[in-house]
Formats: sequence, C-alpha cells, structure tokens
Amino acid sequence: MNILNVNMSLDPVMGGGTAERTVQISRALIKKGVHSAILTTDQGLTANIRNRLNDLEIIANRTLIKRFYIPQISFQQLKQVIVNFDIVHLMNHWTLLNVFVYYAAKSLGKPYVVCPAGSLLVYGRSKLFKYMYNYLFGKQLITNASGHIAISVNEIPVFDSYGVAPEKVALIPNGINPRDFINNDVDAFRKKYGLQGIPFILFVGRLNDIKGPDLLLSAFCSIKEHYPQYHLVFIGPDAGKLQKLKRIVSTCDAVSRVHFIGYIGGYEKSQAYHAADLLVIPSRHEAMSIVALEAGIAGTAVMLTDQCGFAELSKVDGGRIVPATMEGIKRGLSDMLSDPEGLKLMGMKFRGYVLDKYTWDSVAGQYIELYRRILSGNLN
Repeated sequence: MNILNVNMSLDPVMGGGTAERTVQISRALIKKGVHSAILTTDQGLTANIRNRLNDLEIIANRTLIKRFYIPQISFQQLKQVIVNFDIVHLMNHWTLLNVFVYYAAKSLGKPYVVCPAGSLLVYGRSKLFKYMYNYLFGKQLITNASGHIAISVNEIPVFDSYGVAPEKVALIPNGINPRDFINNDVDAFRKKYGLQGIPFILFVGRLNDIKGPDLLLSAFCSIKEHYPQYHLVFIGPDAGKLQKLKRIVSTCDAVSRVHFIGYIGGYEKSQAYHAADLLVIPSRHEAMSIVALEAGIAGTAVMLTDQCGFAELSKVDGGRIVPATMEGIKRGLSDMLSDPEGLKLMGMKFRGYVLDKYTWDSVAGQYIELYRRILSGNLN
C-alpha cells in the first residue's frame, strides 16, 4: 500500500497542529510497513526542518505566492507523482494545493480521503475567500472524496453541512508519540525563562482569535489576586493578537506574572509541559487539540473549553471542560487552582488514558483499516 499525504506546509510554527499531524501520521504508517510520502510546498521548509524530517520522503513544490501558499505546479508533473500512490490523503481544507491535487487525482481515477481536522467551518479571517473557495471547488472536493475523517464527534455535523452523511464519516482521533515528550528537565526550562520555584498555567498555540488566548488572559487577571503564587505562560507564535494581549497585561497590572515566550519546539516544549501545573486550552473552536494530548503524555492536567471536542477528558477525570467564555474559564481556574494535589492526580490519570488510547501506533492502524476498505470497495 502506498499513501500520499498532502499538506500545504510542514513548518511547525505556521503549520501548527496540521503540520505535526502530517509528519506523525506518515511516520506511524511507515513504522507499520506502509509506504508513505508527503506532498507539500517549500514555504517554511528550512534546511533545519528538512534535516529533522530526513527519515521521510518529502515532495516539495515551490511557492509562487506566499500569502496564500499558492504553489507553482505543473499539472502533468503532479499527475506523475500521484499515479505512483494507491490513496491520496488530503489534510486541512482551505489550501489551493489540495485543490490541484484533487483535480489531478480525479483525472487519474485515484481514490482520496479528506481529514480537515477542524478546518471546515467558515471562521476567523478571510471569510469571503473561504466562501468563494467552497463555492468554486471546496464543497465538491469534500463531497466527492472516497473517505471522510473526523478527528472528534463534534466535527461530524460539520461534514453533514457539506452534504456528507454522518454514517459516511470515519471517526479517527489525533495521536501522540510518547518518545517526543520524555525530556522532563524542568529546572533547565524554569531557569531559562525566569520561572524558578514558580507554579504556572500554560497556554500553547498560535496567538489568534480562534485559540482564545484573550479569554484565558482576562480570566487570569480576574483571579490573580486570589492565587498570587501562579504565573501565566504563553508559548506560540503571534498570529495577530500579541499586542492586544500585552495591552491587557498592562491594564490589569500583571506584567511581572505573564510571560510571552514565543514559539518553542522539541525538547524545550516537552520541558514546558512537564514543568506546568495546568495546561489551559481556551479555544473558541477546535476539533481535537493535539496540545491536550501533548500535555497528557507529560502527566499535566488540562482544562479546555466545550468547543474543543474532547469530552473524554472529564470522564476520565484528567481535567475539566468549561464554557468557551471568560467567565467559564475563570470559574474553571478557581476550581482547579484551589486544589494543587488534585491537579497532580488529574495529570496522572490523563497520562494513563492517553497512553492507552491515543498513541500514533494505535491510531495508524485505524487509518490503514480505512484505506483497505476503500481499496476493496467495502465502505459499508
């Protein structure tokens, strides 16, 4: 079996969780004996990233217009690539690379699957572009796919709004590679970022509206006097929200207790999860957060909003689910921070659950089963 995974970027900074998923799925498939390659653009694909991904077969197209990740593609050359694979796996949704691959796969009669990973909703910036994208080709790209993958239950109704019946959607969650999060040198992390002996709440993600960092910051400001020992640490690249967040920090007199570290990855990110007392995911919308799994594998308790599609968290007592509002997050923080020992117990329970259910080794098996059903024509 030969699988071509398609994602517009492998840059972990701007590509975020989708870039990470693409890499991890490819590695997990290869580990199970399935030939897998990645088709992407060269935007953000630095020599350092290529070196880190040197175990993977990467086919990178030159980026013609960087603002919209528009690739310079020869349709004939694209077909020459696709013809060598049994199934094409399209990641994300709002990408022109996906459109080109869709038409090439369609012309060759190649089956393809789509895994938008929470990106089907028209939300956030560039709404007009997204409506036009769906009108011209996005909706047919989704409906004509041989397989549809939702990473959480709350994504299935969104497929339905595109005309894909719920029974046709396979539910396959995100996964985690435990080996990526074994570095627990918390002292090194604390020393580097001036957090020695300080308990802290952690946010990991892009600083944009959909991720809700402003909700978390406002909630923290409202309870900071009741929990004077705690600091708040933001890890992630600025995506248009940083200056507003800094103004909030200044207004609520929390400059010494709020830290904007920017993007970090690799062993430092592992250290951050191990060092944190609590990870908060305040997203206004998210299908299923890889960040939650990363914290879980490090044994860190998690609080996330009810817009994140991970109801199991509260069922296994690995954390709390709260409304996606400032008041909801405020109440959640007050509840969880008042019981430090309870946080540790939650983290231990969540780690066991993630190890049991969400490693990429086990998730990859579900992908392979779906691919086999598609190739055999047995999707019922």
